[in-house]
Amino acid sequence: MMSFPCLVKEVGCLCSASWLKLAGLCRSFCFLLSYYCFLLLRVNSFCIQVLYFISLSLLGFWVLKALRPRSDSFRPRDLDLFFTSVSSATVSSMSTVEMEVFSNSQLVVMTVLMFVGGEVFTSLAGLHFGKSKLWSRINTEEKERVAVVNTHLCPSNPANDTVNHIELGYLLGVHVLGVAAVLLYVTLVSSARGVLKKKDLQVTTFSIFTTVSTFASCGFVPTNENMMVFSKNSGLLLILIPQVLLGNTLFPSALWLMIWLVGRFSKKAEIEYLLSSPGEVGYKHLLPSLYSSLLAVTVLGFIGVQFIVFCSMQWGSESLDGLSSYEKIVGVLFQCVNTRHTGETIVDLSKVAPAILVLFVVMMYLPPYTSFLLAKGGQELPGNGERRKPKRSYQLLLENLVLSQLSYLAIFIIMVCIIETKKIKEDPLNFNVLNIVVEVIRQASFAYGNVGFTTGYSCERQLRRVEGCEDKWYGFSGKWSDEGKIILIVIMIFGRLKKFNMKGGRAWILL
Repeated sequence: MMSFPCLVKEVGCLCSASWLKLAGLCRSFCFLLSYYCFLLLRVNSFCIQVLYFISLSLLGFWVLKALRPRSDSFRPRDLDLFFTSVSSATVSSMSTVEMEVFSNSQLVVMTVLMFVGGEVFTSLAGLHFGKSKLWSRINTEEKERVAVVNTHLCPSNPANDTVNHIELGYLLGVHVLGVAAVLLYVTLVSSARGVLKKKDLQVTTFSIFTTVSTFASCGFVPTNENMMVFSKNSGLLLILIPQVLLGNTLFPSALWLMIWLVGRFSKKAEIEYLLSSPGEVGYKHLLPSLYSSLLAVTVLGFIGVQFIVFCSMQWGSESLDGLSSYEKIVGVLFQCVNTRHTGETIVDLSKVAPAILVLFVVMMYLPPYTSFLLAKGGQELPGNGERRKPKRSYQLLLENLVLSQLSYLAIFIIMVCIIETKKIKEDPLNFNVLNIVVEVIRQASFAYGNVGFTTGYSCERQLRRVEGCEDKWYGFSGKWSDEGKIILIVIMIFGRLKKFNMKGGRAWILL
């Protein structure tokens, strides 16, 4: 038998060895992190965001796979888990498995992915990263020269710090108020609380998940039926509507209003600078006052047009059965707000008139900051005040080879139609071109904001009934082949980065 002193010695050696391994692992991690940061400081913003979303998706997949699902009877395939991770990180809300499959811990992971993948968070991170990147390029001998040439981008410029602080307060404030409002509503309203209890969903997790998803314009909801189970909870829908707008189409208008309000109580020079010369800051979300106002008017105008068309064509339809007049008004308003670009829904889109689907597709395609009226009066749009370096010949060649966004959409749709040719022939009512167009455009439009709308898949629409077919509460893409899903993964990442191609296709001239 081993004596006590020997046992203590063995434990000490084991702990020492474990500590050395842990220390070595930490050193390796720190080295990789420092190399990663070193690499990021030397590449352009497009490569940075590609690397960011791919790394985030892979990390999310690894964590989702390590965690156990809600039930041991069904475990999603690796491709479906990776698909879900990419969908969360790129705020696309495409699902190939039912949401109630995921456990509470997996829902928390998806919440984190949606939060750090949202446009407001990534733009805030971009401001900080741009500041760090500029500091790294300024050495002792050229510091003064660079600061003079890039006055609006100088890392010591107080205006940049002011935008950072205001946007951070905006991000945290909307989330805190949103979570508190949803949590309070679900706690006080028995019908909403009963839905969560029946589905074994925690109230706190649901409140945080839904708020983060809505503000990030993702559209994921922890229930299989999305918001259809809450179609009669008009109060909850009214709470979520402002979050949809504040996190996407009205973000520039709300940001300008926040800066203006801060300026009313603080007479700092940088506030006046931000309000008078927003284009000089070089931040695309900070628009001039006139453009911000026109943007808000345009957003409300688009919502009004959709509301009128939807009510006129669907008021007495099956999709709104069982709702009172007030519930229909709130529900239709919620539906129309979500077309740009969150995608939460209270109706089954497969039962909506084709004309309305086409209108929704147009709304999904429009970039979030589309304004019908042009800004006038000498005001400049963001970026107009930037001094651009002359481009080399190979850079100009690459720009000329870049296609327009509509061209890429057509290419993606053709690729999907080729891959899913067999299903299009055998199941034409589900796999029709309109459904494929809706599925592709809602993902490829994040210049835009990846929209979570889907027409779904119905066994009743099969011309040749397949034995064992069971309707599921996931998106239409859940019935696609593995090759089709891989194409959609590429489309999701492409759509999230499509803002870098806003001026593509200029070399093509149509006479």
